[in-house]
Amino acid sequence: MKAAILVVYTCIYKYSLPAMQTFEFTQGSAPLLVSLPHSGLELPAELLVDMTDVAYELADTDWHVEKLYDFAGELGASVIRPKASRYVIDLNRPPDNAELYPGANGTELCPTSTFADEPLYKEGRQPSAADIEQRLQSWWQPYHQQLQAELQRIKSVHGCAILFEAHSIRSLVPRLFEGRLPDLNIGTASGNSCARTMLSAVEALLSDQQHYSCVFNQRFKGGYITRAYGDPGQGVHAIQLELSQRLYMEEELPFTYLPEQAAQLQPLLRHILERLIQWGLEEAQTS
Repeated sequence: MKAAILVVYTCIYKYSLPAMQTFEFTQGSAPLLVSLPHSGLELPAELLVDMTDVAYELADTDWHVEKLYDFAGELGASVIRPKASRYVIDLNRPPDNAELYPGANGTELCPTSTFADEPLYKEGRQPSAADIEQRLQSWWQPYHQQLQAELQRIKSVHGCAILFEAHSIRSLVPRLFEGRLPDLNIGTASGNSCARTMLSAVEALLSDQQHYSCVFNQRFKGGYITRAYGDPGQGVHAIQLELSQRLYMEEELPFTYLPEQAAQLQPLLRHILERLIQWGLEEAQTS
């Protein structure tokens, strides 16, 4: 299994690297940008020689979120997702590697271990400061430049812009949190990354459903992207949803997508995006 993954990802990256197409982007017509920064699967061949076998599994990927949100384009949302794995560089971490949750276990800008504390690199082969700088320029900056440009474009068209950060994670990760993660984890930087009325609209929608547990601004308050780009005073509103992966997939290798379970979850995800778009259009009319 691991050998097969190595061959596939090495070949994919080998032929995509020369064009430096580091992300996929589709522009929409609605006041909403959906970002999936941890959905990438590619690993550069030059990194693989330094990495351990466990890295090939890509266990900490936000698996299949592009499938869960495959309706976003139909709603008119713009969508951006990277090609490279978060093991290359974490697009949802600050470029200076500052801690997002001081005092709590976290992860790095260029991860050197998995969520299970397994080393990603062979002894003495961890990325150097120069390596990290190169990855910032090659992968991190292009993604963020596109994020910024699209949010500015959306705001110029609609008068406001909404950024929806789509994430998922295993329901049990002792390194990061105790116990089982709630099903839906909404983060808005403790209410600072979006208008209160927008958050209230999402709260009301989720309170009407009884199938999934939901919490707001607890363990996951929103990562760097939510915190850096959410600026409601300037008409840019950001919100993050961290899904428990047990809702729609097998959480162990081979991380199989479960279509029947996903089909139960997708209508709620669609309602959330629809409500955000509706809020944005109403906000544009009143501003």
